[in-house]
Amino acid sequence: MRYRIRRRLPGSTEIDITAFMNLMVILVPFLLITAVFSRITVLQLNLPPGGGADQARKQELNLEVVIRRDRLVVRDRDSGPLKTIPNTGQGYDHRSLGEFLKQVKARFPDKQSATVLSEPDTPYEVLVAVMDTVRVAQVVQGASVVRAELFPEIAIGDAPVEGTPAGETTATGGKAP
Repeated sequence: MRYRIRRRLPGSTEIDITAFMNLMVILVPFLLITAVFSRITVLQLNLPPGGGADQARKQELNLEVVIRRDRLVVRDRDSGPLKTIPNTGQGYDHRSLGEFLKQVKARFPDKQSATVLSEPDTPYEVLVAVMDTVRVAQVVQGASVVRAELFPEIAIGDAPVEGTPAGETTATGGKAP
């Protein structure tokens, strides 16, 4: 009996990709379902100025918002408290803070910077909410509400020790040299 030997011609072989396609059909939806879609926002912060008293006197206003456990204090670093905003039953009164900062912005329209000082046990969410209130405000123009820039250049630091005069502390709460 004679056997015929078949010769395969090069290039006539088909690749079976059925198993690979099955894997892709399962893998692609799985990866899309388990992917985490998040929006990351970066807010540039500036450190408080480390200059001496001469630099502070040249500026008209050194605005600070101090977050205390039971209140918000808006103050000038040189002259002291401008307004104390006590907490409401729901927590910090961001609306009153925003309204007062609009008045401050109207008096000092060229002022762009502010410092937010918080106590060590201040929750992160409270710090971010106060920073947002200091940075922008909701303003009614015509029939619509728009966001107006208040003090976009925000520096953060530790609140000074309770009862310390305004001019005797740095932004980190320590004694000034």
